[in-house]
Amino acid sequence: MRMSEAAVFQTVKETLVAVLSVSDDDVVPGAKITADLGAESIDFLDIVFRLEKTLGIKIPPGELFPDNVFNNPKFIQNGKLTPAGLGHLKQSLPHLDYTEFEKNPDVSQIAGLFTVGAITSYIFKKVNEGGRA
Repeated sequence: MRMSEAAVFQTVKETLVAVLSVSDDDVVPGAKITADLGAESIDFLDIVFRLEKTLGIKIPPGELFPDNVFNNPKFIQNGKLTPAGLGHLKQSLPHLDYTEFEKNPDVSQIAGLFTVGAITSYIFKKVNEGGRA
C-alpha cells in the first residue's frame, strides 16, 4: 500500500494523540517524543503496536527505536556514545537526524533524536518500500 507523506504523518499524529493523550496541535514534525510529548518507555511499545496494526506493517525490535546500544560497553564510555556506538546507531536508525547530537553525543540526549518527523520518515519508507525501512 502506497501512502503520501501527509497521510503517513496524519496516521502517526493520530497514534501519538491516542497513546500520549496530547493535543493535535502539539504533534508537529519537530516535536520530541519524550521531552515535548511526554512519552515514557512503555509508550514506545504501544506506539509501535498501534502503527503496525493500523498500517498492516511489521516493525522489528530495534528498527524504529534502539534496543542494544546501552548494554554494550564498546558503544558507551563515560556517559557518551563512542564513535563505534554512534556508527552503530546511525546504521541501525538511519531515519534520525544526528546533526546536533554528534556535537555532544551524551547518552542522556539520545531521546531527543526521536521526533514526530523521524517517526514519520521511518514509517513512510516502511509503508512505501514493501515493509522495509
